[in-house]
Amino acid sequence: MTDLVVKIAGGLAPVDPQAWDACALGPQAAALGVDPACPFVTHAFLSALEESGCVGEGTGWGPAHVLVEDAAGTLLAAAPTYLKSHSQGEYVFDHGWADAYERAGGRYYPKLQVSVPFTPATGPRLLVRPGPRAEEAERLLIAGLQALRAKVGASSIHATFLPKPDWERLGAAGWLQRIDQQFHWLNDGYPSFEAFLETLASRKRKTIRRERRDALAPGIEIDWVRGGDITQAHWDAFYEFYVDTGSRKWGRPYLNRDFFSRVGERLGERVLLILARREGRHIAGAINFIGDETLYGRNWGCVEDHPFLHFEVCYYQAVDFAIAHGLRRVEAGAQGEHKLLRGYRPVETYSAHEIADPGLKRAVADYLERERAHVGEIGEALAAALPFRRGSA
Repeated sequence: MTDLVVKIAGGLAPVDPQAWDACALGPQAAALGVDPACPFVTHAFLSALEESGCVGEGTGWGPAHVLVEDAAGTLLAAAPTYLKSHSQGEYVFDHGWADAYERAGGRYYPKLQVSVPFTPATGPRLLVRPGPRAEEAERLLIAGLQALRAKVGASSIHATFLPKPDWERLGAAGWLQRIDQQFHWLNDGYPSFEAFLETLASRKRKTIRRERRDALAPGIEIDWVRGGDITQAHWDAFYEFYVDTGSRKWGRPYLNRDFFSRVGERLGERVLLILARREGRHIAGAINFIGDETLYGRNWGCVEDHPFLHFEVCYYQAVDFAIAHGLRRVEAGAQGEHKLLRGYRPVETYSAHEIADPGLKRAVADYLERERAHVGEIGEALAAALPFRRGSA
């Protein structure tokens, strides 16, 4: 018999920010092999999504955060959880599973999503405060997710962009395991961008130098704007870039203007805008978030098209910033094999899936077994194509 209790929060407003962050950040995250200050799992980031209306009523993302508290009401564990009526904004694609299940007469939605909305970045998902009851709290957290799935009649639970140790634990508990791939830049202690370039094959060095030169050739200058130096005018300009690109890629951008103001105010120095300026006007930019060890590149957009400007703003400037600030890696978002030729390396990402219907579970398990083998083969091929000089990778 335990005195711990599971609660469901329909939003983060009643949850104490310090208590949430005590579960999400710090040495317990570092022990999972992820950034101990991942900004996306903070109360500030997640509540900005809710309060701006990017998630919540009418979005298909219904907050249903699972909390574990002790008898004194101390928060010991939490999972950022959403009741989903679609599969958009997740970056781990299960549309095919949904279509097949519904053609067979099943009901795939609602489902539960344990993730950070619209954010394909690995970080803690089972948030557990360190202490003598941590293992007990985590077990109850997982049980609470499964009980919530049964209570609301959801078909499944999807915990995406997990740290590998959590992925392994959920797999051992019977959850289905999925692997995908991203491209990250890893800092091997380079003193400068040129020192990094020296580790690449000659032809690749020349290509990157030419791309950087050509990107800035039309009189374009780059600004790094961070924290309190970001004004509402900067956000207005960036949002124009974001909407233009989002409309072309997805049809409807996921984030609204209010979100950027809120997250900029709450996360402060953890927010970095890399902006391209021509003739006194910002014409392109990317938003980045800064952990203790990682620069997370997120959204990009532009109102003028210039060759290689996307590479310069999103990839090369991010590397410059990481080197200048001693960060260990740059995560530049989902997909993009073109990053490989620019010194970004293939790394695996992990998700785990708990599926109620035994028939659907068997079908998905068979699919995932074949998919994991395929991802592994691709990873080996990509690793062999890295642009580093022999002995430098």
